[in-house]
Amino acid sequence: MAKTNKTKRPQLIKQEEQIGDIEDLFSEEDTHKIRASLLEWYDENQRDLPWRTSTKKSENGENVQEEEKRAYGVWVSEVMLQQTRVQTVIDYYNRWMLKWPTLQHLSQASLEEVNEMWAGLGYYRRARFLLEGAKMIVAEGSEFPNTVFALRKVPGIGDYTAGAIASIAFKQVVPVVDGNVVRVLARLKAISANPKDKTTVKNFWKLAAQLVDPSRPGDFNQSLMELGATLCTPLNPNCTSCPVSSQCRALHNSRNDESVMVMDYPMKVVKAKQRNDFSTVSVVEISRSQDRLQQTKSNSRVLLVKRPDEGLLAGLWEFPCVTLDEEADLSMRRKLIDQLLKKSFKLNPPKNCNVISRELVGEFVHVFSHIRRKIYVELLVLHLKGGKHVLFEEDDINATDWKLLDCEAVSRMGLTSSVRKVYSMVQKFKQDGTSNNSVPLRKRPKCS
Repeated sequence: MAKTNKTKRPQLIKQEEQIGDIEDLFSEEDTHKIRASLLEWYDENQRDLPWRTSTKKSENGENVQEEEKRAYGVWVSEVMLQQTRVQTVIDYYNRWMLKWPTLQHLSQASLEEVNEMWAGLGYYRRARFLLEGAKMIVAEGSEFPNTVFALRKVPGIGDYTAGAIASIAFKQVVPVVDGNVVRVLARLKAISANPKDKTTVKNFWKLAAQLVDPSRPGDFNQSLMELGATLCTPLNPNCTSCPVSSQCRALHNSRNDESVMVMDYPMKVVKAKQRNDFSTVSVVEISRSQDRLQQTKSNSRVLLVKRPDEGLLAGLWEFPCVTLDEEADLSMRRKLIDQLLKKSFKLNPPKNCNVISRELVGEFVHVFSHIRRKIYVELLVLHLKGGKHVLFEEDDINATDWKLLDCEAVSRMGLTSSVRKVYSMVQKFKQDGTSNNSVPLRKRPKCS
């Protein structure tokens, strides 16, 4: 094991090592050694993952599955693996491929179906791009794109995903560069430059392109990523088990200079500070009964609203909510929700509906990649005067942007993790009769 357990201290890499030699390529000897060592290690140690089974060959050398189906599986897996752990992806991948086993099957799906299948994975634009890409390829009547140039024309496919599909599915001799590959290359070459810098990124692609094995490009690219994911990890690299440790300049430096650690490579980039915002969410139940003590899951429906088709969580379903730039008290939050319900659904108590109950359920913090959002949750139970059909059939209310569902239907929906959290809090509140912030409230009948 390399010296990776020292007390953390400021990075102390000499100025002359600040990658004046970043463009130095690997020697021919090192290139051959790295290829051979990595492929041998990968053949013996690769993880058994469902998307890899489609790339294996039978004894006579022919592909077990058709190229296009293999490419489709690689595409789905690579998109799911972006920003998501492998163990989490496995179940999602298996369910996805069971429902949509080919590109043609996926092209016939709706965005709502895809979002429901994706629920919980986060970064929902990925799912939308998969669907848009499938529809585009099928609509054009063309074969699955098999070159990086052609793949880059598909919505949501960038340089990395294009390289992965082209090399793994179509045996194109092209590189891939993701976070794992950057870490491995930075340590092999002791590159301490900012890995996010455009010039540095271009040079990582040059190094990766030099190393790609011409006879097994897909396996080699996967071996680089596998090494970064399992041995050459950010905090505790297992250098004693690394198949390319003898070619690793970072390891060499750490053994010859006490001030240097393998973990110093690549440079640690300070993440952008998350912005804070606030949201007030109202779980609105439309009840057939005017008596709060007679509320049951059979006589009430929950209002869900579809988000706009652009922006954060585009096209997904949620409860009526208002996002705030700053914290607001209970009175202001309720006023803003009332304005939203009146404007969007003509819900205007006591003119056309009665408030049976309105109670604060609790609050929690949900973290997006760039936003830390404090969410306040309330339960608002309404009884409509004149019935649902009278209220929701006005010309200026778009019926495709809302749903009224019973409790069981809401539970079956593919909701985002934050929306699911809101609904779970409300259900628990109904059962316990107390809010999550420990404000005592009287017992309420169970609705689920």
